[in-house]
Amino acid sequence: MVGLRIDNGPMEAFWGTLKCEMYYLNTHRTFEELKKDIDAYIHFYNNQRLQAKLNGLSPTEFRTKAV
Repeated sequence: MVGLRIDNGPMEAFWGTLKCEMYYLNTHRTFEELKKDIDAYIHFYNNQRLQAKLNGLSPTEFRTKAV
């Protein structure tokens, strides 16, 4: 049986970016504050953060243009 290899590199890169751009720059007093900031960052990352590898578009804009 051939083993299935799952590459978690993209998710590791995302969490590394999140920590550099959001987590290390803020202090969170409660888990709820941290969760709220992570949710807001994920929304920002998908809808507003422009990425060079996507021709200067956000991930949402890139997917919309592809359809």
